Amino acid sequence: MTSSATPGLTRLNSSDEPQAAELLREVCASRSWSAAVAGGRPYADAEALYAASDAAMAALTPADLAEAMAGHPPIGRPKPGDPTSAREQSGVQESVREELLELNLAYQDRHGHVFLICATGRTGDQMLAALKERIGNDPNTEREIVRTELGKINRIRLTRLVEGESA
Repeated sequence: MTSSATPGLTRLNSSDEPQAAELLREVCASRSWSAAVAGGRPYADAEALYAASDAAMAALTPADLAEAMAGHPPIGRPKPGDPTSAREQSGVQESVREELLELNLAYQDRHGHVFLICATGRTGDQMLAALKERIGNDPNTEREIVRTELGKINRIRLTRLVEGESA
């Protein structure tokens, strides 16, 4: 560990295995991802942690991706009492919430999981447009888009963890 380690990264690096896994499961619900990232500790800096996260994300099986997605509430309906999902979905305006939820159900029927997108910094209209665009994708195409979106979400959440904020 170098002097470039932030307090949050130092905490992750110095945690025992169960504590590290718990911290990382707040970032991503996949046990395979959290085990891979926890197993790579200690990280010299945030960039090394992000690289490990990206490598772990690339290695996830379809079942691992399903487990990771299960940790995300539908767009337009943040998990009650969860400040992370509320913060990430803060761009959803009431005017598009109902249509997002309706299309989410159609997407779930087609793909078997919630529509997943990195919502941070996006408006509800942007997420709605992406949902309309992606609903017709074939399963393999959609799985790789989901993998990319999960990677973005994980990077944002890891940044918060490294900076000492809650994921």
